[in-house]
Amino acid sequence: MSHFSQIKTKLRNLSSLQLALSDAGVRWQAGPKAVRGYQGDTQTAEIVIEQDNGYDVGFKQDLETGNYELVADLQYWKQPLSVQGFLNKVTQRYAYHTVLNESVGQGFQVSEQATNEDGSIRLVLQRWGA
Repeated sequence: MSHFSQIKTKLRNLSSLQLALSDAGVRWQAGPKAVRGYQGDTQTAEIVIEQDNGYDVGFKQDLETGNYELVADLQYWKQPLSVQGFLNKVTQRYAYHTVLNESVGQGFQVSEQATNEDGSIRLVLQRWGA
């Protein structure tokens, strides 16, 4: 019996997810690659985060929704943040990169950026008309 948990997310863009993980200081590897779990169980994921304890965390695309799910044996979770804290941090950085990518694609530029005391990010975007 597999001990893997699959946690649904709203993360859809692989490159934004990769940038978000890097921003969060997470060392990750691009897949497809095996995520190691309990008693040698594995699941294939597009992103793998190796842990020192021999068990991994990964992000695997759900083919029905297109979203990337977090896959891990949560009993062996060894990240500095809780699962929810980790997902919150990654999701915030993911949103940041998604907004930047979409904005640049529509001709906007960042004119102002600030991180507030509560950790939220304030972006001011401009687009000059022709």
